Amino acid sequence: MHKTVLEHFSAPTYVIPGIESGGELMEQERFWLSYECLLRYLRASKWKVPAAIQRLEDTLKWRREFGLYDTVTAAHVEPEALTGKEVLFGFDKHSRPGFYMFPSRQNTEQPPRQIEYAFWMLERSIDLMPPGVENIALLINFADRAKNPAMGTARTVLNILQTHYPERLGLSLISNVPFLVNAFFKIITPFIDPVTRAKMKFNPDLIKDDIFAPEQVMVEWGGSADFEYVHETYWPALLKLCEERRNQWEDKWRSLGGHVGIKEWDYKCGGDLKPETDSEKDDGLERRSLTPPLTKESEIVPAVVQDEAQVAA
Repeated sequence: MHKTVLEHFSAPTYVIPGIESGGELMEQERFWLSYECLLRYLRASKWKVPAAIQRLEDTLKWRREFGLYDTVTAAHVEPEALTGKEVLFGFDKHSRPGFYMFPSRQNTEQPPRQIEYAFWMLERSIDLMPPGVENIALLINFADRAKNPAMGTARTVLNILQTHYPERLGLSLISNVPFLVNAFFKIITPFIDPVTRAKMKFNPDLIKDDIFAPEQVMVEWGGSADFEYVHETYWPALLKLCEERRNQWEDKWRSLGGHVGIKEWDYKCGGDLKPETDSEKDDGLERRSLTPPLTKESEIVPAVVQDEAQVAA
């Protein structure tokens, strides 16, 4: 199954269907079409090869149309980031990046760019995923009289997440849910697929439930990390870190051949990520938000082996 999908996208004459000119895969798209990416879409398609290929091609087209490679840039979305309404901080006990959302910090009224910012941040969380990690822990805190998003915006975000980011959501942890927001979730629940719905937890205790270590969680969520968002320091530090990691992984990927189907495990483990120097430490992004807790290889390999068995089927 995996081999069939790989051969489809590796064909020398392959072009993305529905694109009149320039349909050949760009380097960024070949990098995105990793071994694990093909597996994520196969699993999401219940191992039906034609469906997986169709979904991958739909996402390839969407990523271009949405502007992930050109228009949705750091400079474009930065006005959305000024108040720290979305923050990448810490890692859970499975080394998944913590992606915090604080609706009460909403500072704009432009839904298109708000949506672009959310997925730009999701792409940055992917940049921060260590070897063997493929999804995030999403934390949404509705404290401080947070406004619930418009129904149209919520449905658009859900549709994009479920369609173009299969298996990227590990957990969705929702805290301080007031009556109106609870009613809002009941309204949008029919639009959430069962797999995504099963990952949603309301008002969890992140420490007692053994989801996060205290030092990896902000105080607002019951952790011990007293983190204050300062845009002027956090933003450039985030951009620098993500660019460095992405460049190192892409360089290693090129050295492995730069083709479709290279394993993320191979180019991440072989990337030799350089540790921060004392002068680079923190920079407004706490060190704990840059480096995941050490993950034993034995905890990661079984999942990879299980997928290998499916591939061979």
